[in-house]
Amino acid sequence: MSDKPASQQATTPERPSWDEYFMRIATEVATRTTCRRRAVGAVLVKDKRILATGYNGVPTGIEHCLSRGCLREQLGIPSGQQHELCRGLHAEQNAIIQAARYGINITGATCYCTTQPCIICAKMLINAGIAEIVYQQAYPDDLTMSMLGESDIVVRVFPQEGTD
Repeated sequence: MSDKPASQQATTPERPSWDEYFMRIATEVATRTTCRRRAVGAVLVKDKRILATGYNGVPTGIEHCLSRGCLREQLGIPSGQQHELCRGLHAEQNAIIQAARYGINITGATCYCTTQPCIICAKMLINAGIAEIVYQQAYPDDLTMSMLGESDIVVRVFPQEGTD
């Protein structure tokens, strides 16, 4: 209890947990998406420090799907299928590429993602040496969960705001 009278005690807002903090950042990163179908953000973290971020969208210098249109929509490809038929990269892929481009070692890092990784991203995260994946929204990809279950990666679901 403080020695100060109640009128002089400062009210301190509750600080977010590290998971909340990094997931909020991943959610903010997702706002940069150039994808018309889904906004996804990823943050690679080690020792409570951000190493790299990524959001889903087309490669640098390529016309955005927001202005050109979505190839997957045009071809009628359902979510979770034929990932190779897309002009964009996934958030996790862009985060890994950003780290590689700037020479940042991500071995042992945690990947905070707004959406569960797809199988392609899961394989990349496994080979990149990621230690943990924390995601918020499920994605229809059972093979991902099977392969991650065989790996040494810890996988956790982060509860969405308003849910327990």
